Amino acid sequence: MFSVTVRDHMMIAHSFRGEVFGPAQRLHGATFVVDATFRRPDLDADGIVVDIGLATEQLREVVGELSYRNLDDEPAFAGVNTTTEVLARTVADRLAERVHAGALGEGARALAGITVTLHESHVAWASYERSL
Repeated sequence: MFSVTVRDHMMIAHSFRGEVFGPAQRLHGATFVVDATFRRPDLDADGIVVDIGLATEQLREVVGELSYRNLDDEPAFAGVNTTTEVLARTVADRLAERVHAGALGEGARALAGITVTLHESHVAWASYERSL
C-alpha cells in the first residue's frame, strides 16, 4: 500500500462534559498538528498516490472550517464532546466528502483510504482511519 501524508494545524476552543475530563470540563483552547494520510494499493498513471498540492489545499480548507472557533457553539457538534478522536474522524470524513466530489482530482477517486492524526503534543495524539 502506498501513502502520502500532508500536514496542517488548527487552533480551537471547546469544553467537555463528564467527570473523566476533570478541569477540561471548563472552556479551554487546543492546538493540533493535523496529518492526513491518503492510501492506495497502486500508483496512478502519473506515478503518484494523490496530488500533494490539492491534498494540502483541501486539508487547509477543512481545518480552516474548524480553526479559531469555539466548537461548543458549532451546530455540527451540538451535544458532542469534541475529543481529539472525534475531531480526527470529523476531518477524515470531510476530506472523504471532498475526494468523492472530485476536489482532489479525478485520480484521487481510486484512493483506498484516509487516516487523520491529530497531535495534541509531542507525546500524545489520536487517529481515525477510514476507507473510501
